[in-house]
Amino acid sequence: MNIKNIVPNLRQGFLLTRHAQDVSGLTGNGLTCKKKAEIVYWVSTDQGPVKIIVEDEKIILFVLESDQLFITEILKPLSNFYQWKSLALKSFSQQPIAALYFGSVHHFYDAQSLLQNANITLYENDIRSPQRYLMERFVFASMEFTGKPVQRKGYTEYRQAKVRPSTYEPRFCWLSFDVECSWEGELFSFALYGKNQKLAQEETFKAVFMIGEPENSPAWIYWVKDERALLLKLEQQFTLIDPDILIGWNVVNFDFKLILKRAELQGVKLKLGRAKSYAGWRESRSHDGQGFISLPGRVIVDGIDALKTATYNFPSFSLENVSQTLLGRGKKVDDHDNRVDEILENFKHHKQKLAEYNLEDTVLVWDIFQKTQVLDYLVFRSQLTGLELDKMGGSVAAFTYLYLPKLHRAGYVAPNLPQGDISGSPGGYVMDSKPGLYHNVLVLDYKSLYPSIIRTFKIDPLGLIEGLKQPELAIEGFRGGVFSREQHFLPDIISSLLQQREQAKLDNDQPRSQAIKILMNSFYGVLGSSGCRFYDARLASSITMRGHEIMKQTTHWIKEYGYEVIYGDTDSTFVLLEQNATSQNAQSIGQKLVKQINQKWKDKLWKDFKLDSFLEVEFETHFTRFLMPTIRGSEVGSKKRYAGLVQKQGQEQLVFKGLETVRTDWTELAKIFQKQLYQAIFHDQDPSKLVKQIVLETLDKQHDHQLTYRKRLRRPLNQYVNTPPHVRAARIADEINRENKRPLQYQNKGWISYVITLNGAQSVDYQTDPIDYEHYIQKQIKPVADAILPFVGLSFDDLNNAQMKLF
Repeated sequence: MNIKNIVPNLRQGFLLTRHAQDVSGLTGNGLTCKKKAEIVYWVSTDQGPVKIIVEDEKIILFVLESDQLFITEILKPLSNFYQWKSLALKSFSQQPIAALYFGSVHHFYDAQSLLQNANITLYENDIRSPQRYLMERFVFASMEFTGKPVQRKGYTEYRQAKVRPSTYEPRFCWLSFDVECSWEGELFSFALYGKNQKLAQEETFKAVFMIGEPENSPAWIYWVKDERALLLKLEQQFTLIDPDILIGWNVVNFDFKLILKRAELQGVKLKLGRAKSYAGWRESRSHDGQGFISLPGRVIVDGIDALKTATYNFPSFSLENVSQTLLGRGKKVDDHDNRVDEILENFKHHKQKLAEYNLEDTVLVWDIFQKTQVLDYLVFRSQLTGLELDKMGGSVAAFTYLYLPKLHRAGYVAPNLPQGDISGSPGGYVMDSKPGLYHNVLVLDYKSLYPSIIRTFKIDPLGLIEGLKQPELAIEGFRGGVFSREQHFLPDIISSLLQQREQAKLDNDQPRSQAIKILMNSFYGVLGSSGCRFYDARLASSITMRGHEIMKQTTHWIKEYGYEVIYGDTDSTFVLLEQNATSQNAQSIGQKLVKQINQKWKDKLWKDFKLDSFLEVEFETHFTRFLMPTIRGSEVGSKKRYAGLVQKQGQEQLVFKGLETVRTDWTELAKIFQKQLYQAIFHDQDPSKLVKQIVLETLDKQHDHQLTYRKRLRRPLNQYVNTPPHVRAARIADEINRENKRPLQYQNKGWISYVITLNGAQSVDYQTDPIDYEHYIQKQIKPVADAILPFVGLSFDDLNNAQMKLF
């Protein structure tokens, strides 16, 4: 049946969830199993939720055709439950491929287990049928579909469905969700806040459901008698409101994990998914206490993971910190240090205040999503790559989804993950720096260097395999890699993405532009990762080593034009101009260098390789003052550490790279001092008074609020053999918690804030000893000063010693 010829019941939607399952019924095509597989997709449409059911879609295992006799023998117990078919496909080692087709999920997994135990090579067996069905049809997230519609309560079901790609832009019903509880996890309340974009006029919904006797309270507070009633009310609200998407802060591994645990204790099995489907929980393979929840027909997006995926970075991803940073407001709480105790107190005596706090948390999350447009980013990422909305990270999965269907049409199955010793490829180019305090430094950046190298030199997994067949006609790479001039996919994928990104920029569509940028920049990382099936050192090395060659050649050309290069890093070249150069001179020189270098690449690549150049250097920055420091305790120049002063829209701006100001493991004292010190020196002011003043103020306790360290516990506390300061502080804090019969906070990873006292590191919540001010002078103030003072003929030790004699 060709979907193009079908007009009736043609609908459009956006994919929410997908899974495969076995249902009763005989499979056809000669298979005799009593259960058959069906693929279920839940999609959001303008007319409401739709359940799409694809029937009689066989599940595939790719195998070597030469293994047929072995496989037939191994699978004798399943002989009636699969079919063998030779295919016009081959492996990357040019071996013919066959397929095993299964009618049920159960028999597919049985066969997979038997064959793996017998060391039979399987290809692409990690690609699940719901994913394969869509990817082979080039359906990513937006789709058109048709089939036989059946109206169900609250949704429409389409059977015998067919799907194809579309450009549908979704509008969701989405809710922000948050629970409040005791230290022990007993539920007090839950809050919901959101809007339904599908309505002509978006209506705001807000509600808090609270355990307790009814009080005279706002209409948005609803009262229930106990925890069991609260859980059932949650189930009821999900059914009534029927959200497509639920958002929250640590919403999966705190809120929903707790909800399901409390439901189990209450003997309640919650139907939180669509079609009255049960919520499912699966622990992560790392056994780190984290897990995954499935709600068929609904997507749960955690705010922390979503922002990290969109490359946001904060010193702390606590809701309080992120909301204060982005929104300028935070939680409705009086005592931030004893927040849980305040929640308990309010539940006992001020329930309406607790309800306001609970609701405000959902509003904060909602407003963060609106401010950052992170949901728009995730939607477009799904439309671009096929990744689920709630899939965090996923660079390898995105590449696989884009690449596999193209590869199959070229006659290949994808290779398996590399085994054994993995030979690495070199990283990005980093030039030895020339330390100094400079006037007028230009930065020339290559625009999307690695994607441009891939595009120019046709670096591609299929291109490598085909290039090796006729190396004399191919483009030479590195470490034995050669690439076909004609047969490749990745260069064309990048070209298409670049065009889309340029259009997104013209449309001022930041989420779309960011999604494309992140995807393109991930391609090198994917090809250089042993966790990717297409990993090959020849691929990754042909990107990075070509990058080294390009950066060295760029430096050579700049020197030929009479300028000094003081540093180079991955795709950036730092060019020193004359000290008295004006801003206008700098702009003119930068633009001239860009034009000359780009033309040289066009000429060189056509002459050497008969290739069109997609390399493009840009004039990025003019630093009016610039510091390239030395490595601490050495005269050798640093790498990936510098600072400078730039003019942006008529305003001066300090830029720091790799120095204390941009590092999360340094105190606010160090960061503020560094900005003040560099500002003074960049403006040719004597910094002596400032250095002496910061020491005196520290000793005078004026900076006590800026002395906190914040560091992550990266493994459970009992796994630390050594005891660095943050671990010591965490152990002391939890000992106090244990003595006071309070929950332990730091046993299973997490962050801790601490100070250094005369008795060592102590948590800010349990500090009992005086601050060790000498520690902060020597470990926070001195390193900042030592990075720049020698370049103006001064020494922190000399200034400090002179100060202390007077003091």
